[in-house]
Amino acid sequence: MRSRSANRSGIVMRRRVTPAGDIIVTLLTPQGKIKAIARGGVRGSQASRLNLFHHVGVQLYQTPQADLATVQQSVLEGALPRLSEPERHPYAHLLSELADALFQEGEFSEQAFELYAGALRGVSHHPDPEWVTLVMSYKLLSLAGFAPRSRQCARCAAPDPAHPDPLGGQLLCGACSSQPPHPAERLEFLREVPRRSVRALMDQPLPAEQRPGVWRSLERFVTVQIGGVQSWRSLASSLGGEVVSA
Repeated sequence: MRSRSANRSGIVMRRRVTPAGDIIVTLLTPQGKIKAIARGGVRGSQASRLNLFHHVGVQLYQTPQADLATVQQSVLEGALPRLSEPERHPYAHLLSELADALFQEGEFSEQAFELYAGALRGVSHHPDPEWVTLVMSYKLLSLAGFAPRSRQCARCAAPDPAHPDPLGGQLLCGACSSQPPHPAERLEFLREVPRRSVRALMDQPLPAEQRPGVWRSLERFVTVQIGGVQSWRSLASSLGGEVVSA
């Protein structure tokens, strides 16, 4: 922030309470990602407003000596209460952790904010939150410049790869992979997800039996390209242990 005070509107994508009772939040806003502290917030009125996934307006104050901006006031602008449901919360948490890893503090990206906000709304309202999360995870990766290679083998650049890459989560040709090819429906999704619109992808969901292979590819790709995302473990638990690769 150029001036000491600023007003921002964003979504709480990460929240931590310190032993002193302060609340440290990470917000994704149309102006970029912001990390701030609400001092003594856990004992005040801001505790209920600065909850995970809440859309809030905040007044921030930054001093030259402080690492974090201080949240002086906050106003709840929107909430998605269904994200607390056990069948939806792990997906929202994964999307938030992924977006937090992909977009850096101070980066301006209104498109990132809109995509992340739309992803949370989809997980909250859509009858198939798992499919929303798969589609929007790949879209967040693409926006951040981490789209998996899908038209060439990730190792030798041979055209039209169709086999899984168990280490990197991309696509390999038959000569570079010891595994059988992806089924046709799954392969089409992995090839087309960077190019098709969200609406087109949502209109053609993969059958449930095809999704574990996509989850394994996504988890491997994110781990190699971005780093460890802790939410995989809780998500694996909710999906019967089929997400995290061995």
